[in-house]
Amino acid sequence: MLKIAFDSIYAHPLPEGHRFPMIKYELIPEQLLHEGSINTLNLFNPTALDESTILLTHDQEYWKKLKTLSLTPAEVRRTGFPLSEELVRREVVIAKGTIDCALFAMKYGVAMNVAGGTHHAFTNKGEGFCLLNDIAIAANYLLTKYLAKKILVIDLDVHQGNGTAEIFQNNSSVFTFSMHGKSNFPYKKERSDLDIELPDKTNDTLYLGLLKETLPRLIQHQEPDFIFYLSGVDILETDKLGKLAVSKSGCKERDRFVFEYCKKNNIPVAVSMGGGYSPKITDIIDAHCNTFRLANELYF
Repeated sequence: MLKIAFDSIYAHPLPEGHRFPMIKYELIPEQLLHEGSINTLNLFNPTALDESTILLTHDQEYWKKLKTLSLTPAEVRRTGFPLSEELVRREVVIAKGTIDCALFAMKYGVAMNVAGGTHHAFTNKGEGFCLLNDIAIAANYLLTKYLAKKILVIDLDVHQGNGTAEIFQNNSSVFTFSMHGKSNFPYKKERSDLDIELPDKTNDTLYLGLLKETLPRLIQHQEPDFIFYLSGVDILETDKLGKLAVSKSGCKERDRFVFEYCKKNNIPVAVSMGGGYSPKITDIIDAHCNTFRLANELYF
C-alpha cells in the first residue's frame, strides 16, 4: 500500500501572503482522493520529531534559537518566513513525516511525503523557506539506527540542494546528487558529490537525456541501499521561478524513470515533494499528483 505523509499543519499556519503556493499541500491529497487514485487508508499523520533526532543533523545552538524563537532579524529574513512557534512545529512534523516514509518505503518499496524537500536548511542556519532539512534528518536517522549503509540523495528540484550538500560534505555514507538550474537560487552554490548545472530554457530532451545517462551510472557505482528523491516540479516551463522549459509530460517521464530504476534495483525510495511555483495552481497540483499516480501505478 502506498503510504503518504500529510498533516494540515503543512499548509497552516503560514502568514497571509505566503499562502500561495503553500495551499498545494492541502490540494494534492484532496485531488488524489477525489479522483480515486488513493483512499484515506493511504494517508497518515506524522507526529512531532524528537529533539535528539534533530540534533543528529542540526547544531544544538541553531536548534535552540529556533525553538526559543531567537533567530536574529537577518537570520529570519534569510528563511523567507516570519518566525513563529507554529512554523517551527510545521518543520518538525514534516521531518518526522520523511522519517516515517523512509520506514514505510523499506516495507513497501516507496512512500511519499506531501511536503518536505527542505534542502536549503544547513547544519546551522535556514534559508529559502527551509528551517530543518527533512531528507538529511531522515538519512542520519537511518544511518544511526543501522537501517542503511549507503544512501543516495536524488535532488531534482530546480534549485541546488545546498543545505544537503553542506550537511553531508564529509560523510561518505551519503552521496548527494543535485541536478539544478545554473543561474537560479542559491546564487552561491555548495559542492554536492555530483552537481549537474542546467542552462536556462533546458527542454525535455536535454533534461531527460542527462538524467538517463547519469542515474544508472550513479546507482551502479555507489550501490546505495536507500534513496531519497526530491521531486520538485519547479522545473516546469510554466514555473515563474524555475527558468527551465521542461513540459509536464517531461516532468512525469522524469518521475517514471527514477521510480522504475529504483524498483528495478530493489532500492527503497522515500519521496519529498519540493518546490513548484507556476502561476496556475492547477499546473502545480497536476504535476505533483503525477508523481503520486506513478508511484501507485508502478509499485501497487
